[in-house]
Amino acid sequence: MAKKNTSSGQVRIISGQWRSRKLPIHDLEGLRPTTDRVRETLFNWLATDIRGARVLDCFAGSGALCLEALSRYASFAKMIELQKNAANQLKQNLATLQCHNAEVINADSLQILAQGTTEGFDVVFIDPPFRKALAIKTIELLAAHHWLNNHALIYVETESELTICNVPANWIPLKEKFAGQVCYRLYQYQQAGSLNAEANESVQD
Repeated sequence: MAKKNTSSGQVRIISGQWRSRKLPIHDLEGLRPTTDRVRETLFNWLATDIRGARVLDCFAGSGALCLEALSRYASFAKMIELQKNAANQLKQNLATLQCHNAEVINADSLQILAQGTTEGFDVVFIDPPFRKALAIKTIELLAAHHWLNNHALIYVETESELTICNVPANWIPLKEKFAGQVCYRLYQYQQAGSLNAEANESVQD
């Protein structure tokens, strides 16, 4: 249940075309925007990959991650958000920014992911409400329903005590850091054929 129906906070875009813009967000239960410090680290990781990327945010919330990606010239962003007030605020913020290359879906993320897609994504954000086992279920659905382009980068932010043990073998771990009670990780997806080819090249080298 939402605590309030009125806008009661802000999210700040760190860099890019909308650098330092502040946009309103709702104070809703479970809404936990990624901190500026963590976001800055994440986008340092993604610095050479975000421009022109198709981006998917599985639990958009405040929109901090996708707005940052769009500010840094991602080509398209799909944002899935269950809470209606948060989804409506995302739409308003996109309109304020005159951003036309993004889509907000007010729906259950797991149901949407289970439907699959005809167009894959290059960067995926998984930052769900904590302690609801949503990260693990999301990983399973992304892997099973062809959401990822080859070499896609997947960011996973969870409570620090959560052990993620079901990551597919072709999700290559790249980065892992802790900040307080948060653990955040970056993986890269490699299609099976691509993974085998790279392994063969490595052996030949």
